[in-house]
Amino acid sequence: MYDMNDAELPRSSDLIPDGTFAKVTMVIRPGGIDGQGEVDRGLLKASRSGGDTKMIDAEFTVLAGPHAKRKFWQNFTVTGGKVDEHGVSIAWKISKGNFRAMIDSALGLDPQDMSEAAKAKRVLRGLADLSGITFAAKIKVEASTNAEYGDQNRLDRVVLPGEPEYARIMAGELVPPSPSTHRAPRPASAPSVAAPAWANTGAPRASVTAALAWAAPAAAPSAQPAPPPPQAPLANGPAWLNG
Repeated sequence: MYDMNDAELPRSSDLIPDGTFAKVTMVIRPGGIDGQGEVDRGLLKASRSGGDTKMIDAEFTVLAGPHAKRKFWQNFTVTGGKVDEHGVSIAWKISKGNFRAMIDSALGLDPQDMSEAAKAKRVLRGLADLSGITFAAKIKVEASTNAEYGDQNRLDRVVLPGEPEYARIMAGELVPPSPSTHRAPRPASAPSVAAPAWANTGAPRASVTAALAWAAPAAAPSAQPAPPPPQAPLANGPAWLNG
């Protein structure tokens, strides 16, 4: 016999509202393709559409507020795709900018701080070092361009130190949402399709082994209960990963 009375009810499949500010943690889900260096072995995944694009598969978890424990997913291109006049992947430059912003947000670094100490904290052994990073984020709703799929939550942008919402987000406070004004409207020809039940509740794959503990800025401690102790950082990781 199975007594289902004490089972948790399924979470709502509704999306996190567009423009929501939240403190989130990002974990990278391995895709089986080696990146550069031993640290990123098996980290990347190939694009489903083919081509030479390689990406990291990121899972974001909201840590506080009315949407706590809700998740959303996003890919970040590492190699491939269109290139600039210097032969550098344009999508990678965008991803790299996001990753730097995550570090600044997580550690409370002034984005304009180019001191040697600050620059050292932005140097990674590999992209796997980003797994487990906690930062302030603004979340958007991205309209689907495919009638077979529903709209999805995505990272709109990283909220940086110095922005008016930053300290409150990192403290776990509720910040009024600010809906994105640049959202692309749903194509007129696309019928309204309900998101599949697994869209926001799918079981994630295994997280990167030994996810790293990223320090929150001391000036804005979280008002929420402390999460379970993280696994130990990888050996010889950057000193700033230990706070």
